[in-house]
Amino acid sequence: MPDLTETPLLLLDRDRLDGNILRMRNTLAPFDVTLRPHVKTNKCLEVTERLFEGAKGPITVSTLREAEFFFAAGYTDILYGVGIAPNKFAHAARLLEQGAALKLVLDNLQTARLLADFARDCDSSFEVLLEVDCDGHRSGIPPDSPLLVDIARLLEGSGVKVSGVMTHAGNAYDSQSRSDIEAFARQEREAVVNAAGLLRKAGFETPIVSVGSTPTALFAQDLAGVTEVRAGVFAFFDLVMAGLGVCDVQEIAVSVLTTVIGHQPEKGWVIVDAGWMALSRDQGTAKQRVDQGYGVVCDLSGRPVADLIVTAANQEHGIITSRSANPAAVQALPVGTQLRILPNHACATAAQHAGYHVLAEERRVGYWPRISGW
Repeated sequence: MPDLTETPLLLLDRDRLDGNILRMRNTLAPFDVTLRPHVKTNKCLEVTERLFEGAKGPITVSTLREAEFFFAAGYTDILYGVGIAPNKFAHAARLLEQGAALKLVLDNLQTARLLADFARDCDSSFEVLLEVDCDGHRSGIPPDSPLLVDIARLLEGSGVKVSGVMTHAGNAYDSQSRSDIEAFARQEREAVVNAAGLLRKAGFETPIVSVGSTPTALFAQDLAGVTEVRAGVFAFFDLVMAGLGVCDVQEIAVSVLTTVIGHQPEKGWVIVDAGWMALSRDQGTAKQRVDQGYGVVCDLSGRPVADLIVTAANQEHGIITSRSANPAAVQALPVGTQLRILPNHACATAAQHAGYHVLAEERRVGYWPRISGW
């Protein structure tokens, strides 16, 4: 691959991307579910179009900025997957008025009451999913809690419709084995299906039953009762996913191109021009069996180089060392050498960049811009 331009910059391997998308599509094919991919990972029209083979399918977003951006591009069925805050009601209402089929998420009576009041005062209509806590990882309502029904009843007649339930098996990212992931997938499904059953028993239709995380989506054995699956990082994968055994390192589609700018021979360091501003500060592999520091070092074709990782990152400097303190591996990288760094967390690393330099067969074939902001 030739020298593209000044570094650091974000690379996207199009063939790996397409292979990862096909894997998810084939994995979910036996189940009667809709894929509602989370586009927070890519924040890019060209990538999202490949998720749907050019169609405009349902998506999940993490910011209203994303919702605006993708709606303007023709994506109308949008789930804003973060608990809605009162200071965003008006923004959501504007999107609905423009024709977006926007769905919001909430998990408490206070937000429900405020949204109901806003809907009445502004003569607006909203559609919400109630967030279910399937594993104690983050937000949500316990799947057997009467609060689910209390919220649904509070919202009746207010212009706010409860259309279903959703959950996210965040603890799957702490799995130690495939069997752990499969267990979290069962727990995720059971929690959200049981919550939907509780609402239906109380007289609420609850047509949407939504689950989602890349590990559980790829290793779920039963999705009975689930209507849609949300996942996002599967399109790119990263070192956290590789550490879980969800993917192979050679399937990671994004990397940061960097250049060697110096050495500290007595310390066994190679200095590159990609620091945390290019790689992010994410150290998501630190709790896994293999700590990958700030990223795995690869050659220009994307193959790992010896046992080299980025062990430290300043704002614009990255420090590469050999796990085994092998001086030969370090000495083989003279100033000017270009390398690729595989990210711990694809979402965090991609967020540091304005767009993707797209590769196919190790040649640059285009540039795909990303969006940012809230």
